[in-house]
Amino acid sequence: MKNSEFSIRLKNKSAILEKLISKKEIINKDDNSLIFYDIGFIESRINELKKLFPANTKHAIAVKAIPLVKILKILKKMEVCVETASLPEIHLALKAGFKAGQIFFDSPAKTIEELKFSLKKGININADSFDELGRINKLIQNKKIKSTIGIRINPQIGEGKISETSVAAKYSKFGIPLNEYRTEIIKYFAENQWLKGIHYHTGSQGMSIEMLTGSAKRIYHLLVDINKAREKAGGNKISFVDIGGGLSANYDPKEKIVLLNDYVNSLRKNVPGLFSSNIKLATEFGRYIYANSGWAVSKVEYVKKSKNTNTAIIHLGADMFLRESYMPGKWHHEIAALSAEGKIKINRNKLKYNLAGPLCFSGDFIRKGIVLPVIKPGDYILIHDTGAYTLSMWSRYNSRQIPKVIGIKSPGGKFAILKERESIENIIDFWS
Repeated sequence: MKNSEFSIRLKNKSAILEKLISKKEIINKDDNSLIFYDIGFIESRINELKKLFPANTKHAIAVKAIPLVKILKILKKMEVCVETASLPEIHLALKAGFKAGQIFFDSPAKTIEELKFSLKKGININADSFDELGRINKLIQNKKIKSTIGIRINPQIGEGKISETSVAAKYSKFGIPLNEYRTEIIKYFAENQWLKGIHYHTGSQGMSIEMLTGSAKRIYHLLVDINKAREKAGGNKISFVDIGGGLSANYDPKEKIVLLNDYVNSLRKNVPGLFSSNIKLATEFGRYIYANSGWAVSKVEYVKKSKNTNTAIIHLGADMFLRESYMPGKWHHEIAALSAEGKIKINRNKLKYNLAGPLCFSGDFIRKGIVLPVIKPGDYILIHDTGAYTLSMWSRYNSRQIPKVIGIKSPGGKFAILKERESIENIIDFWS
């Protein structure tokens, strides 16, 4: 993202907030913070996936990135699938209208009851361990199943720039490590014809194109050897490969990221067998689809001044930005100051601020030492690129209310409330 593009996006967001403030229809006096989603952006990213991958690819968008049912319903209309990591996420997908065959279940902690439910419904399962495969094997004895069952493999390609979101290092809590268990993996496929596919995921944010492509190459070579063993055992070849997600979102205008077009071209060049007519692909993008679609604003409640520091107290902190507060050196969001009317503040006088959230612990900051135009109570702080893994990671500490979530559909600037601000009654019900 270039600085010029960033400036245009900031102007558009400011205009949207200014319009909503002046209308006084959607925003009310209790809305001290707001979350926005650009629906058109989400749709454009999904259309990009469909354009670049083969037509029969199943694009399973990660529910965990943003589990709002109204957004899931938009995905359903676009005829994509969803990837889930818990039983409640499965039920959210079903509530949004997805059929069982459009749901992928990837949790590393699936219980027997969850497996029974998924197999009965026909939900696709990616097993995370040999022990889980053993449970599935017992559950499906002498039964016809609709579920496509695969094994999650750790390709062990290494860590990306952010270790906490890298899942293909030598050690990972996810999947079966390829280097240690290659022989056992091939043998399990040869002996169990109900296994239909391979799943792998390298990591999200901070993964290079070489690592993403390298993982695909390792998995494809494994696939070739599995099919040789299946044929030798008198069985059918497997043809389903779930490549996960993994593309970084652009949070910083100065940062260069891997573009989807470049990634797909690299896969086609280096692992052409993945795109052969006898292979069916699945993807599981989340951050790439959502991150740049979202933004959030919070009113400045107080500005505390001391000899060396100005601290702006706002209504969004570690409750919504857990990773950003705990790992400030690894997670970046562009931030801007807006007036109480929603206009971009451009006064020449600038000061250095710490932006502190509302929670009762000393690490609750979304940024320290940021230089902004002079801000005062009633102004807004705008945080860019909040569409993925922010609202979905909301913390219940201090029982703060989840803000109102607004969807925007351009052109025309139509607004829709995707989720009302939580009421006090909602909070009481949660803790009762």
